Amino acid sequence: MRPIAGGLCAICGERLFSSYALSAAENEPRCGLCRRIEPAFARAVAYGSYEGGLRELIHLLKYAGVRPAANVLGRMLAEAIAALELDFPAESIPVVPVPLYRTRHRHREFNQAELIARAAMKLNPAPGRLHLCTGVLERKRETPSQTGLTRHQRRENVRGAFGVAQIDVVKGREVLVVDDVYTTGATVSECARVLRRAGATKVWVATVARTLKASGQRVEIQLSGNAAAEDISAAPEVPLARAAGI
Repeated sequence: MRPIAGGLCAICGERLFSSYALSAAENEPRCGLCRRIEPAFARAVAYGSYEGGLRELIHLLKYAGVRPAANVLGRMLAEAIAALELDFPAESIPVVPVPLYRTRHRHREFNQAELIARAAMKLNPAPGRLHLCTGVLERKRETPSQTGLTRHQRRENVRGAFGVAQIDVVKGREVLVVDDVYTTGATVSECARVLRRAGATKVWVATVARTLKASGQRVEIQLSGNAAAEDISAAPEVPLARAAGI
């Protein structure tokens, strides 16, 4: 389970392909989607690719209830958050986990995003500046599973599903939204949208894992007319979660 490496979009963290070129007038590489549509969040980062051992570890927590997995995933989330530390303001930042709908929370007996965030906060990725704030976001309605849905369908599926229950916590402040997995970004984008509507000045996103378009691709980014290419190799799969120490 290795961190994501290689050419990535500076906004959403998507993998960049060889057909992508960065013009000299720009100061950051962006994927095609982020070039066309400005996301509701300022930047999204993730520790690793949602595959192999990392995917297995997340499933052990979410679906098998193996809570010690949250500690391992929390260390990964802390590393992802550290990548944003230089962009954070001097004042404190509320860390807001993506919530579950109440019936799903009762069935699962925990919110995996909150457990992972609590473990990450113990490692103090930004000492004195990050404060876990639960209950800020609420999921107002149950949403069908996002599995198998297109990007557009996912966006429509979560539209209007979230609300801000504690406006005073986010109004006039930058906010960090955390979750276990970033797939198409529909969920965190909707969370960012409602937080900004409630008065948040900027929303950052950090997740443990991210679904990437492909692995093992060759990325070529052109800067000021000079091409630089690098190979991105897929991280080897970890067959058993016990390799993570749980």
